[in-house]
Amino acid sequence: MSAVDRYLPFGLTLEQLLVALVALATFASVLAVWNTLLHRDPMAARARAIAQRRTELRTSQLRPQAPGRQRLRPEANLASLAKRLQLARTSQTERIRERLQQAGMRSREALLVYLACKPILPVGFGVAGLMLVYVLDFGGLQGPLKPAAVVAAAILGFYAPDLYLSNAAKKRQQALQKALPDGLDLLVICAEAGLSLDTALNRVADEIGPSAPELAEELGLTAVELNFLPERRLALQNLGRRCNLPALRGVVNTLLQTEKYGTPLAQSLRVLSAEFREQRMLKAEEKAARLPATLTVPMIVFILPTLFIVLAGPAMLNVYDKLIRH
Repeated sequence: MSAVDRYLPFGLTLEQLLVALVALATFASVLAVWNTLLHRDPMAARARAIAQRRTELRTSQLRPQAPGRQRLRPEANLASLAKRLQLARTSQTERIRERLQQAGMRSREALLVYLACKPILPVGFGVAGLMLVYVLDFGGLQGPLKPAAVVAAAILGFYAPDLYLSNAAKKRQQALQKALPDGLDLLVICAEAGLSLDTALNRVADEIGPSAPELAEELGLTAVELNFLPERRLALQNLGRRCNLPALRGVVNTLLQTEKYGTPLAQSLRVLSAEFREQRMLKAEEKAARLPATLTVPMIVFILPTLFIVLAGPAMLNVYDKLIRH
């Protein structure tokens, strides 16, 4: 038994662990290739989100249903359960709903799942850590490290939903920031062609849907809200609140100014599009300028040792052979 084998769980040896890691890496590679080759339709999710939002706005303007029919809905039962457990407080619910919308999760079930995961995941992670540390003796921890590991697992379970939401919102904001200049260019063309704002947003959403489904979804939802909400400025403010992006807030302010004072829409959007395109070019140049410093460590760790082996290896072997012969 080697020195490493005594620290491995389940009686594994180093050779068995290497075989398991190779098998896991092979399985992950197959899943990655299959996920890449899998056909996805980004337009389907956008169409479902827009249709759901249109149905919600249309239902809110009609007469509410009878209380007996609402009790039969599973969403209503879950909402009443969350209210009884005081999980859906007013101040926290609005903040959580905004964070879910910024991450692209707008269904009613998303809020209930988040509220359910907050108390369940810490308990689940804590029980899993307890089983691994005390029952299976994973890692060979001793003394106060065992309860510390269980507490750390419970803390990780408590912050896991927030970390997931933050990561999803950040990725969505990056996608929106990347596609915004092209969307503004198309919006300028539609405005110059004489289309109204809601019609122009629908047309731009249809055109950029395959390449930028995130921006197309936001523009489509804004177009739906422009037709159903009592005040058009509420729809534009909802766009800025859902995206939480400085660039889109500038677009929202421009559109609000156009709606309020009647300023030319195409000229304002053209200026914004040029500004955003220049900002994207500056960020690309900044990344290119940081590239030599970023590549220094990989070159030292991976490239230079291989280069030294290729160049100095034959000479060192010749010197070694001559020393052995003498």
